[in-house]
Formats: sequence, C-alpha cells, structure tokens
Amino acid sequence: MKKTIFITAVLCVFIGLNSCKQNSSSSSGNAAADTEKIQLDGTTEEHQFVAPPNVPAPIGDRAAKKVIVKLETIEKTGELADGTQYNFWTFNGTVPGSFIRARVGDEIELHLKNNENSVFPHNIDLHAVNGPGGGAEATFVAPGKEAVFTFKALNPGLYVYHCATAPVGMHIANGMYGLILIEPEGGLPKVDKEYYIMQGDFYTKGKFGEKGLQEFDMDKAIAEHPEYVVFNGNTASLLGSNELQAKTGETVRFFVGNGGPNLTSSFHVIGELFDRVYIEGGSQINENVQTTVVPPGGAAIVEFKATVPGEYVIVDHAIFRAFNKGALGKIKVTGAENPTVYKKNP
Repeated sequence: MKKTIFITAVLCVFIGLNSCKQNSSSSSGNAAADTEKIQLDGTTEEHQFVAPPNVPAPIGDRAAKKVIVKLETIEKTGELADGTQYNFWTFNGTVPGSFIRARVGDEIELHLKNNENSVFPHNIDLHAVNGPGGGAEATFVAPGKEAVFTFKALNPGLYVYHCATAPVGMHIANGMYGLILIEPEGGLPKVDKEYYIMQGDFYTKGKFGEKGLQEFDMDKAIAEHPEYVVFNGNTASLLGSNELQAKTGETVRFFVGNGGPNLTSSFHVIGELFDRVYIEGGSQINENVQTTVVPPGGAAIVEFKATVPGEYVIVDHAIFRAFNKGALGKIKVTGAENPTVYKKNP
C-alpha cells in the first residue's frame, strides 16, 4: 500500500513538473513570438558610442527601429597598471568594448571590422542574439576585412558580448568583451546617474606590479591563476581622477558585467546597499542586496540611492582580488551631511 502511494506521488510530481515545464516553455515561446511581431517604425539610426565607464543615453519609450552598430576589433598596447603595459585585444579600442544600447523589437545590423593592423582574426558572440554562435559564425573576419549580420532583439536584459575565435579563452583574456543592453518596451525606470563597469582577469608572465610590457601566460590562464583582476581593463580605471561621481539624493545605476574568462565576481560597494538588483541582468528584481554574484559571461544591473556623502569603495568581495590584484574602484558622493542616517560620534 505504502509503495503504491509512493509511486503515485512520484508520478504526480513528475506530471506536475512536466506540466509546469510545458507551461513555462509555452509562456516563454509566446513572449518571444510577441516580440517577433513588433513592427519597426521605418526609420534607421546609427548607434552612437561613448567611452566606458559612461553609457549612451537611455532608449526611453521610442518605437522599435533599425539600428546600425559598427564595431572594430583593434589590437593595441595599453596600460594594465602603473608602469605595466599589456597588448590588449579590444572592441573599438577600449576594455571593456563599447556599450551597446537598444530595445526589444529593434532590428540590429551589426558591422564587425577587423583593423588592418591586427595580427589575428576575430569575431563576436553577443549573448543577446538568437542565432548560431550568437553571431560568431557570421562575423569571423581576417585583418582588414569586415562582416555584417542582422538580428532582432527579442529578449530584454543586460548581456555580455565577446570574441569567440579559437583559442576563445585567450581572446577573452586579452580584453575582448563588452555589454549590450536590450531595454524593455517603454525603457528602464529613470535614474540620475548610470555607469558601466566590467570585471576581467588577466594572466601575465610577470607577477602583479612587475613593470614593462607583459606577455599573456597561457599556463596561468588554464590553471585559473590570474596576476590581475581589474575593473575596465586597468587597476586605476575607477580611481583618482577616474572616480565615479554622484550627489546625495541621486539614484545611481551600475551596469555590471564579468568578462572573465575564469573568475566569478562578488560585486560589492563598501558602505552601500543595492536597493534593486536585476538578477543576472534579466527581468527578475531582488531588493536590499549587499553583494551580488556575477559569473563569467554574465551581468547584473544594480541600483542604489546615495544618501550620505563620502568615498565609497567598489570591490570584488573575494577581497584579496580587490586589495592585492586590482579589483578596486571608487564612487565619490558629494552633498550635505546626513546625520539622521550616519554620523561619527565624538
């Protein structure tokens, strides 16, 4: 008798889960189908880029349209740390690559040019793309060549893009990653400040802080032992004159990505709480979060209200990475003191 009840219960659970799975799949399919039916307004615009940590203006409630996005892969020597140079591989000359901003229903025509001075072929895999390789299959380009493909933005969210040319890990480890935001219809809620932060781990022949031009170390990369873990491609990208800025009373939004290629980020701002976190860059929102996990190839949107003036330290809370490998930044909040929230007693 007990055996019969147990088997019946298991079958019920299986049928229920299968039914839920089918319903979820059906619901998701209908949502995608609805997005596919969004009509373009007949206009075309070329995407305008700004340098990280800044982002292009919000989409707002504009109609869906055709958007032309032009990216160029550029291999260039730049500064990884004070006195330490590295041969970065980039999209549009920066690490991370240019922030792309569109909305659901947009038709995006993506041009990928490989600079004629490049040594290696490159391509692009955008996690926002429904199609073979996320576009990688259509965009494999030799130095001096260009490829074009078109995709429709079906799913709102914040997505990583990266090079997917073999050896894939090496291309990503050299800085070939960025973020693409697909806003929902009507746009994201308005905030006062928006910034773009992307973490990456770098594998150099020399130890952390060693001066001069550093070469990529494949053995360290395979062993997942980076010498540097940094925000926006440099140990000082968000420090000193590069500190982010906000005023008391303002709501701040960070678009946070993790290029990896290996390490998971525990993103945290010391002295602040995230009022809202778009989990994994998707549509689900969590509230009152201290630290949010951002996996390699993943993203999150975090928001907080600046209530007390001061300098707030941005870290990967795997804390030795922050203070010993470079995953450190700051946001400076200016304005009147707020003793009802925080005060230092005599």
